Parts: sequence; structure tokens; C-alpha cells
Amino acid sequence: MPNLTRKVPQYRKHRATGQAIVTIASRDHYLGPYGTKASKIEYDKLICEWLAAGRPVFAVPARDAISVKTILAKWWIHAQKFYRKHGRATGTAENFKPVIALVRSLYANTPATDFGPLALKALMVKMVDQGQSRRYVNDNVSRIKQIFRWAVSEQLISPIVVQGLETVTGLAKGRTEAREHDPVLPVSEAVVDATLPYLPTTVADMVRIQRLTGARPGEVCGMRPIDIDRSGSVWRYVPQEHKTEHHGRKRTIFIGPKAQAILRPYLLRDAESYCFDPNESERRRRDVAHANRKTPLSCGNRPGTNCRGIRTFRDRYTNDSYRRAIHRACEAAFGMPDELLVSLKDHSDEKRDEITKAAAAWRAKNCWSPNQLRHAAATEIRKQFGIEAAQVTLGHSRADVTQIYAERDHTLAARVAAEVG
Repeated sequence: MPNLTRKVPQYRKHRATGQAIVTIASRDHYLGPYGTKASKIEYDKLICEWLAAGRPVFAVPARDAISVKTILAKWWIHAQKFYRKHGRATGTAENFKPVIALVRSLYANTPATDFGPLALKALMVKMVDQGQSRRYVNDNVSRIKQIFRWAVSEQLISPIVVQGLETVTGLAKGRTEAREHDPVLPVSEAVVDATLPYLPTTVADMVRIQRLTGARPGEVCGMRPIDIDRSGSVWRYVPQEHKTEHHGRKRTIFIGPKAQAILRPYLLRDAESYCFDPNESERRRRDVAHANRKTPLSCGNRPGTNCRGIRTFRDRYTNDSYRRAIHRACEAAFGMPDELLVSLKDHSDEKRDEITKAAAAWRAKNCWSPNQLRHAAATEIRKQFGIEAAQVTLGHSRADVTQIYAERDHTLAARVAAEVG
């Protein structure tokens, strides 16, 4: 059979064995039982590698070694033990799950010694085809390299494997079909003020405090009375845990008079309890609903008699629950279309995907997230007090990181141009 340099090799049936087969670079690859999902996945993997390699004519012989799926399994056990703070798992290991699933789907049984630059490039092509942004693709490539570096440190594979993977560079801006990730921009005060009336009282106060202090969402969610030094006119909040504590850095958040006035009622509790308790917020919501009740108490459910019971929550908000509360408020404040708020249970899979994509597009345009409050605070502080003040307030060790959060103020440049240019 002639070598195919222009056409893609076909997925065929081997009549003698009943297996699926594809011939690439003069070499037959048996893919498993013909027509099965597993055989088609193996076919896709081999074709991706062949295209990423530039349609080579000669095949590379395989070698026996520990499989990729074994490397991934061993690394996951390590990650579950390593990525922990204060006895709890962090979200770092969870960030690896999507890329681990992708690697397993294409290279589970591949010897780890054969997982080289072409395989990594094939995965990058697959990620782009899935619609991942350029930055997310590059992050996932770094995660794959990290897993294999760990395998080298455990003497599971040869360092030559990692040396080969390191030659693969990330996708360059403007030189790839991958979409660009929209930058996180500061949220305007007008948008925040329009959202606040639709937020639960507790979450609205969290938003106000974060806007005034420039704290991270997790630092606001984790506030406790015991962590706040109230001895001076400006309070000092030292979080029990924060993003960079594993680097040995200490984080201090300064709370001024405006934020103190909002926070003070939440300090009247046990010193080690969290200031912002979602259960308190839910009780407050139920009390308001009961006060506005139209149905007489003789009809319907009385408070506390619902057979399903009262829903309970964790003792603190998380980054995700905090963000979801804000997004729900944005949906109400900015009028999410009714056709996007319907239940998906009664729709076909195709209709569900259509509604889900439309809802995601609407939220991307109209909803804002807690991190944007941090960007807004950084921008305002930089405008009034300079980049160093913004760096200290945000708790960054380097000013170049603060540049990402604090948008440049062009007012000064415009004034210079008016006077000089």
C-alpha cells in the first residue's frame, strides 16, 4: 500500500481478525474490535500524532515501559496527600482533573517512555478543538509536564522523557486558532450598586467589604473575629489561611473605618466562628419571606413544619457559593431572559446544550465575579496612591503581579499630552 502523505489514513476492518486497523507510515496499527468506541478513540489518537508530526513516512518503533495511566494514577495519589492545607484538600489537585481525563482518553495504555513531544502536541490540538482558550491550553500543558517531572523524581521514568516534553513551547498569541481568554477587568461601581439590592444582606456586606479592602474572595469568606486585631484605629486582619502561605509569606489586610462599620455586627459571635455564615443568611431570608406571607397560617405550611425540613449549609461561604450568589443577583438585576431560566429536565440533549450555551454567553456578558472587585480596588488604589500602595494592599510580593490587577490610569498621560504634545 503506498504511503499517504496527502490523505488521512482510513479506519478499516481487518477481515481475518475482526479488528479495526489503520496503516500509518507503512505500519499497521490494530485498534481493537471494529466499530467500538475504544477503537475509534485509539484511531483518533494515532491520527492526531501523525498530523502533529507533519505526516511522517517512517514509523518509530515502540518500547515496553510503565504505562501513562500508571503514571497518572500514582501522581493522583501523591497529589491528594500533597495539596492540603490545615488538614483539608485544596483546589489545586482538582485543576488537574480535566487534563488527566484527556491524557487517559488518548494515551492510557501508551508506554510512558513513548509519550514525547508529538504526543503533547497532539493533545494541544485536541484541547484547541474542544474550544479551550490559548491560556488554558498552555496551563494544561504545564500541568502535564509537572506530572512527568514528578515521575522522574520518583525514578519511574527516564529524565529523557521530560527533556523531550520541555522542548514543546506554549501556544503563542496570534499564531494559533485557539480563542483568546478575555482579561479580568475591574467591575464598575455602578454595576455593583445595581446588583447589591438583589443580594442577600450577608453577601451584600461581603461585597462591600471586599470592595473597600481589596481582599481575595477566600479571605473575605474566611473572616473570623479571632483573626482581626482591633486595637488600633485601622484594624489588621491576618487570615487563618491564604493563597501564598505555603511560600512562607504572611498576609495582612487593613480594615478602615468604612469597612469596620459594615463588619462590626458580624463580630458579635464566638471568636473562632466565621463572620459570614450562610445558615444565618438563609434564616434571615426565611424570616423575611414569613413576614411577607400572604397565606393565612391556617393554610399551607407553618414555619418549621415542612416535611422536607430546613436546608442546612456549611458554616462559611466558599469561593464558589459566594460567586454563585452574585451571579444569581446579576440574573435578577439585569433581566436574564425567561427562556434561559427554564428547567432543562424536559428538553432533549440538543436543546439542553443550546440553552446551556446561550445562558453561559449571557452570563459572560452580564454577570461579574468577586475577583473583579479586587481588580477594581487595586485600580482605584493605584490611581490615588501609586503602584506600591496597590502592591502592599493586595499582598503581592512583586509589583509586576500588581500590574495585572491594577489597570493603568491614563488621566496623567492625557494631561501630559495636553500640555507637552
